[in-house]
Amino acid sequence: MSELMTLMEVGGPLAAAGGGAAYLRARHPAAYWSTVGLPVSVARLLGSYGSVMDSCGLTVPPSRLRVFATRATTRREVRPVPPRRGLLRPTSTGMRLRLRLAPGQEPADVAASAERLRHSWGVHAVCVDEVKPGVVELRLVGFDVLDRVRMPRKAGGGFLRVPLALREDATAFVRDYRAIPHQLTLGATLSGKSMYLRNLVTGLAGQRVALAGIDCKRGVELAPFASRLSALATEPGEAAELLPMLVRLMEERYDLIKARQGIAPNTPDEEITSDVWGLPEHQRPVPVVLFVDEVAELFLVATRKDEERRDEMVTQLIRLAQLGRAAGIYLEVCGQRFGAELGKGATMLRAQLSGRVCHRVNDEPSAKMALGDIAPEAVEAACAIAPERPGLAVAGDTSGGWSRIRTPYLSLADAAAVCQEAAHMVPDVPALDPFRPAPLVPPVDRPVSLVKPRPVLD
Repeated sequence: MSELMTLMEVGGPLAAAGGGAAYLRARHPAAYWSTVGLPVSVARLLGSYGSVMDSCGLTVPPSRLRVFATRATTRREVRPVPPRRGLLRPTSTGMRLRLRLAPGQEPADVAASAERLRHSWGVHAVCVDEVKPGVVELRLVGFDVLDRVRMPRKAGGGFLRVPLALREDATAFVRDYRAIPHQLTLGATLSGKSMYLRNLVTGLAGQRVALAGIDCKRGVELAPFASRLSALATEPGEAAELLPMLVRLMEERYDLIKARQGIAPNTPDEEITSDVWGLPEHQRPVPVVLFVDEVAELFLVATRKDEERRDEMVTQLIRLAQLGRAAGIYLEVCGQRFGAELGKGATMLRAQLSGRVCHRVNDEPSAKMALGDIAPEAVEAACAIAPERPGLAVAGDTSGGWSRIRTPYLSLADAAAVCQEAAHMVPDVPALDPFRPAPLVPPVDRPVSLVKPRPVLD
C-alpha cells in the first residue's frame, strides 16, 4: 500500500508535466521549443554528430597527419572524419550551425541529406545555405512556423521592398521590385491569392509609389483600396484606355533618360545612366506598380471587335514587361490559370515575369505554368498544398531557387483602413489623373419602417 502511494505521489507530477508539455507544444510551439525542444535537440546533435554524418555519407578520410598522430598515440582504428562544425546559435524558432566542408565536398551533398538530418536530430526542417566557398550554414527549424505565421521583427523592408510572407526556414519572404521587377501569382479560388495581394498593397501604401490596378471583376478586389490608388480600371474597356497611357508614360520616361545621356563630355561617369534610378533625385520620376487581378479576363473575347482589343492590350502588357523596368514601371500579374490556351501572347508575357508565386491550384498543369520552366522540382510541392491551409504557396524565380511561404492573415477592412490612412501618399502623376478612382463611401444603414405610407391622391 505504501509503494502504491509512493507511485501515485511521483506519477501525478510527471503526468501533469507531460500534459503541460503536450499542451504547450500544441498551442504555443515557440514557447515549447525554447523550454523543451531546444535542449533536447542540442543534446541529440552534440551526441550523435559524428555517427549521423557518417550514416549520411558526409565523412571523408582523415589527413595523413591525423592518421599518423592517431596511430602513434593510440591503437584504435582510424575512422573517417565529419565536417568541422562551428558553434550552435539558438534562435526563437530553431538554431543555426555552420559547417566547413571537407575537400571534395560541395553544398549539394549536404542539401541532399537534409531530410536525414531532420529525422536524426528531431527538428521540423533543415535548410542549407552557402555562406562562402567551403562553408555552409544549416538552419534547423524546431516547429512548423507556417502553421501560425508571425513575421520576424527584422524583416528587411525598405523602398520597393515589402516583407510579404514567412518562409519555411523562419525568414521573411521579401518582394523586392528592384531585384525582380515583374511577377506572376497564380492560385485557385480560396487559395490565399487575395490575401497575398492585400499584404502587397498595404506594404506599398506607405511608400512614395504610384499604385495602379486593373480588376475586371468589377473592382471587388482592388476598389476597397481606391483611396491609395492612382488609377483603377474595373472592366476591359477601361483597361484598354489605361494600358496605352502607361505605355506613353514609359516612353516619356525613356525620353527623359535619353536627354540625360546627351550631356557634356566633362560629366563624371557615375552620372551617366540607362534607367530612372541613375537620374538626379529631383528629376527622378515616381515608380509605378501595376496590379492586374484575374489576368484571364483580359484575354477572353466574344466578338471580333473584342479580339482586336485583346490583341492590343496584350501587346501593351508585353511592352511594359519588356521595357518597364528601366522606366520604373513594374507589373504584378495575378490569376487562376495562365497558359497558352488563353490566346496569342500569353506565353510571351509569362516569359517576361521573372518572379513566380504559386498557391494551391486545381490541377498539375496550372502549377507547371507557374513553376515548370524555372524550378521543375517545385511543381510537386505546389500540388501538395492542402485546401485547409490558405495562404500557403511556393515562391520561385529565374535563378531556379524556390521555397514554401505563407502570407499572414489580413482582413479586407484592415487593409482598406491602412490605405485610407496613407491616402496623402498618393503621388502626383498627371498622366494617371483621368483614371483616379473615387474613394468608396460606405452605405448608411437606415431602419426599415413598418408603417405603411398613405396613398398619394390626385
